[in-house]
Amino acid sequence: PVVSKTGSKVDGEMAMTPQLQFISACNVGDVGRVRAEFDGANADVFLSSLDWTRGGDDGAAVVTRAPGRLDVMGGIADYSGSLVLQLPLREGCFAALRRRTGGAEGLGALHVTSRATDGAGRGESINVPLESLVCSNGEGELVPISWEQWASLKSTWSAEQQWAAYVVGGLLVLMHEGHITPVRARPAGKECCLGDPTLLIGREQVEIVLQSAVPEGKGVSSSAAVEVASLSAFAHGFGVQTLIDDARELALCAQRVENKAVGAPCGVMDQMASATGQSGQLMALVCQPATVEGHMPLPAHLRLWGIDSGVRHSVGGADYGSVRTAAFMGRTLLSRTRASGPLSYAIHVTPSELDSGLINCLPEQLRGSDFLASEAQGHGDSATRIDAARTYAVRACVRHPIMENWRVQLFSQLLAAPPSTRQLQTLGELMFQSHASYSLVGLGSDATDDLVRRVRNVGEARGLYGAKITGGGSGGTVCILTDDSEQAVIIMIIIIFLFLLLLLLYKTKSRFLIYDYMEEPTLYVPCLCSDCLHPHR
Repeated sequence: PVVSKTGSKVDGEMAMTPQLQFISACNVGDVGRVRAEFDGANADVFLSSLDWTRGGDDGAAVVTRAPGRLDVMGGIADYSGSLVLQLPLREGCFAALRRRTGGAEGLGALHVTSRATDGAGRGESINVPLESLVCSNGEGELVPISWEQWASLKSTWSAEQQWAAYVVGGLLVLMHEGHITPVRARPAGKECCLGDPTLLIGREQVEIVLQSAVPEGKGVSSSAAVEVASLSAFAHGFGVQTLIDDARELALCAQRVENKAVGAPCGVMDQMASATGQSGQLMALVCQPATVEGHMPLPAHLRLWGIDSGVRHSVGGADYGSVRTAAFMGRTLLSRTRASGPLSYAIHVTPSELDSGLINCLPEQLRGSDFLASEAQGHGDSATRIDAARTYAVRACVRHPIMENWRVQLFSQLLAAPPSTRQLQTLGELMFQSHASYSLVGLGSDATDDLVRRVRNVGEARGLYGAKITGGGSGGTVCILTDDSEQAVIIMIIIIFLFLLLLLLYKTKSRFLIYDYMEEPTLYVPCLCSDCLHPHR
């Protein structure tokens, strides 16, 4: 990219100066352009807060942004190849990166700073020596450390520093894949600059600052937003043209960061929504592994909401991992039984095939040791491992993605149908079915069940048609479908305050977040402090 104009901070405002250049992730331009691309006011606050009087050795810094997402339909079926429907959020993560050379030999480092607005339990910064990320291959060349060595390195970090794996892991993945080359020296006179694929291990200072408005642990892809924003910054900073030019490749690389560097066995849905999603439109993604079928605007007569249940969600949790493991175990058993041969994805089995006899080859429960004894090749999933001592609910965990894929297919088709009450009723029922299926595989929670039950009890007479748990389940956010009537909005506000009251009674400290994902999404944050109970809009 070519930088066209420059900017720096002066008295809280961005003024033109030759000392600090900004490159945006999507288009190159001056600070005003960066603001316009990245949600004006929030971008302005972020840029002004950097407090960088200049960029790296070349005077430049790169600024990127990636949003969170609302999982409307599909969820955990992504790793089984399902169609999923995802809606990008207004809330996103900013990242700024600069490269410079300085300090004595051996003091090269990656400096990661977090200014997350919802960063409880997160250390503000961590400095990782670049020497700790490389080793010698015995032939005088530097290579990235192995993933086993990476795990050992992470174990030396405090609990408050573990979040940095989402960022530092991105740099390590790029080195493993040959996009960034660690070196001991550069040619004489060659400065450290954006776009240079070499990383001067001994003396280079790589600084990356992040600020995210995507709430953590709410099932709205806060981790994917951090991964995509930081990985995009690294791609621009080190000239990884493949990731700059192709958002799909960026998303797939971000998934590898989460699988390998973080150790969370997620599918690619979250990263694709963050990297390729379009504002105000549902992204239709076929996860085989990642093909965007299109982006569809939401019909004007319906409204989608996301309500935080108050229960923290984690895709790295044992429940999510065991459900995914069971799904791949079941796919292996189906492949052995199915007349048409091996399955690349479980959803290649149709619901009618499953219920016509294939389901009988799937035990309700299967001990890991029994599966490993009969399937020497394992279950074919590099992101999870089978625990020999654990018992897996194989039948339910395979049935879920197969049925979910067809629910999403029907949901997508119905969105294109003429507006009608019957349309909303059917869309809502599909969401209720999806929610019930999450519970059957063990990824439900009392809090999300209570929210869905309240929506069902209020019902379509008052404009509420459906609701479901989202993402990896086990808490987090519930997606709710309503019509666009004023009555439905009023009912939603009542539900907000009913749950706020419950949170207060149970003395939880979780923030209660309400998202409205229409053309002008609104974030309601009812405050749990002692002196106010009104929603801040």
